[in-house]
Amino acid sequence: MTRSDTRPLTLRDVSEASGVSEMTVSRVLRNRGDVSPATREKVLQAAKRLGYVPNKIAGALASQRVNLVAVIIPSMSNLVFPEVMTGISRTLEDTDLQPVVGITDYNQAKEEKVLYEMLSWRPSGVIIAGLEHSDASRAMMQAAGIPVVEIMDTDGTPIDSAVGISHRRAGREMAKAIIAAGHRKIGFLGTSLGRDYRARKRFEGFTQALAKAGVEVTDTEFYTDGSALAKGREMTRNMMVRHPDLDFLYYSNDMIGAGGLLWMTEQKYDIPNTIGLAGFNDVSLLQGLPRKLATMDSCRQEIGRLAANIILDRLAGKETPEGKIELSPKINYGDTLRKV
Repeated sequence: MTRSDTRPLTLRDVSEASGVSEMTVSRVLRNRGDVSPATREKVLQAAKRLGYVPNKIAGALASQRVNLVAVIIPSMSNLVFPEVMTGISRTLEDTDLQPVVGITDYNQAKEEKVLYEMLSWRPSGVIIAGLEHSDASRAMMQAAGIPVVEIMDTDGTPIDSAVGISHRRAGREMAKAIIAAGHRKIGFLGTSLGRDYRARKRFEGFTQALAKAGVEVTDTEFYTDGSALAKGREMTRNMMVRHPDLDFLYYSNDMIGAGGLLWMTEQKYDIPNTIGLAGFNDVSLLQGLPRKLATMDSCRQEIGRLAANIILDRLAGKETPEGKIELSPKINYGDTLRKV
């Protein structure tokens, strides 16, 4: 068999290489029809040797769908989302579906563009982070006619299905634990609340629970860009210079919390007796620190797994839970929050 170096491989090439008809090759590669094991193996080995990849676009023209699940998330540098992707990928790995990822950088306009491009390929489903989207994005997802699962958050009304946690509840639960440990002079450090809706909801729940106990946040500090560890150190130092009498620091995520913990350890603060600290997400990467930061698990892999299963079940015509699936994160007190 000879062919041009630039000509794409076709079914005929695999047919000639394996010595069977193009129809048989098509049946094998689509896993359809009654083909003997020996013939199937011959075709698969020929296709593998040639480097043949089926043209899924041709099949999609008939079915109006490709075997892709659009996964739209804010970031891959944030350690939260790779763990969500792990849950999705492991659930889909033994199926015909493949996740394809789009990144929005916490920007609704960019999310709208990414969603438009992904939906133009007619995926079999969409998994998208958050419940807050532009009107155009919501309209596209509502009109797509495919399963849509919004993940990470349940504080709102989903377009189709949602899997996540209540971030307001997470903030309230952490505030109750901090108050129970006897802390009253509290600082909050986090990402920009204008872009990170879930961090904002945790802050809202946190301050509401503090207010119910007659306590107000003494000071706040926010950042948008840069290394989270370095920012955590810098923000913690700045806050403690302004308010040296603070007795607790609550961080919107573990990475800046870890930076704060490292700085405070270097400064010889008595943790958790004089001052306590807590973050959010329970990032496994930080388990190697000399001291374990108090945190709350955001159920990341479980969210990914459940979202992918909803897509699979819907495509198979099975009954799926309507509305929202809310998971319940638990506080890990670590070494920086007294448990009473």
